[in-house]
Amino acid sequence: MKRKRIMETVIALCLAIGLFLIPDMQITVRAAQVIATVTGTVVSDTTPTLLYLSTKDGVMQIKLDSGTDVSECKLLLPDKNVTVSVSHGSDGYLHAVKISDGPETPKVSVDTSSPVTVTGTLDKKSRGDLLYLNTAQGTMEIRFDSTTDLSKVRMLVAGQSYSIKCGRGSDAYMHALSITDGVTGGVSGNSSSNSSGTSSSSTTPAPAKNAPAATAAVLGTVAGSTKEGLLYLSTSSGEMQFVIDAYTDTRNGLVLVPDNQLIISYYRGSDAYMHAVTVMGIKGVDAPAQVDTSSTALVGGTVGGKSTQDILYLETQYGVMEIKLDTLQSVSGCKAFVVGKWLNVSCARGSDAYMHAVSITAG
Repeated sequence: MKRKRIMETVIALCLAIGLFLIPDMQITVRAAQVIATVTGTVVSDTTPTLLYLSTKDGVMQIKLDSGTDVSECKLLLPDKNVTVSVSHGSDGYLHAVKISDGPETPKVSVDTSSPVTVTGTLDKKSRGDLLYLNTAQGTMEIRFDSTTDLSKVRMLVAGQSYSIKCGRGSDAYMHALSITDGVTGGVSGNSSSNSSGTSSSSTTPAPAKNAPAATAAVLGTVAGSTKEGLLYLSTSSGEMQFVIDAYTDTRNGLVLVPDNQLIISYYRGSDAYMHAVTVMGIKGVDAPAQVDTSSTALVGGTVGGKSTQDILYLETQYGVMEIKLDTLQSVSGCKAFVVGKWLNVSCARGSDAYMHAVSITAG
């Protein structure tokens, strides 16, 4: 019996010495063993702690832990393509070990010389690489791409608040330059900080080539004195005047009607006037309607004072028409719509019962 106890003590001592002598790397325990890698699209039910992934075999629920490696993918918005390596957890759930981006979208050039910072809550309508940010001023569309700096945010999911620094891209969208966790707020941009505009995309009209670079930006509302070619903007520092010329990009802010909120990036011209480089308004976010463009109608009238970036109120001889601008493909004869301006609008009926503008020609 005594000999047995002596042998047990010797064996325990040998094991202790052996463990002490083994290099650290040989006793490291793997925290999570990958059992599978799955590819699919993010479902809208996803939260900061639980990923719903739609795959060819159905929807999977995958836990997101503090140790999940999201260095290659921080955007978990609906319809986003991702690849996830998973491990089996003791709680019965699959746990994400690493999340990676799906195929990359074509890159566009982004003007980083005059950025603007916006704060708000990420809307659940956000899809893929298109962010819808709800701010105090309205909803903005912002593109997310592989160059966006996410070093100050762990993950992007709908319903959370963020602060986004963005610049205008060659595709007419605003692109996120960097994103940080933030508190719901609005748009910041002023003449001393060299900031620029925000908001949603449009397709027309394109500015002239070789436009001068903006040196500053300002946020304000259209004033009543505005006329074609000269925008009066009420700002926190007083009223400012901006020339709208051939170089001005008005694709994101066609409607220059009093009380419409705009962000103007601009430069001072040799004529001592401020010249607008970009005019950007804030649009709402509605579910897209099906528009039958195979059958269009042509109506003429003047721009009404209730017009917004979303809806043109056209005063015709038969009354006021409400025409949505979300499917507008071309504008000719003018750079912007001001109150009283005569427009000929080719429009088609949508599944939402609205008429939608297809093309507009100034009278």
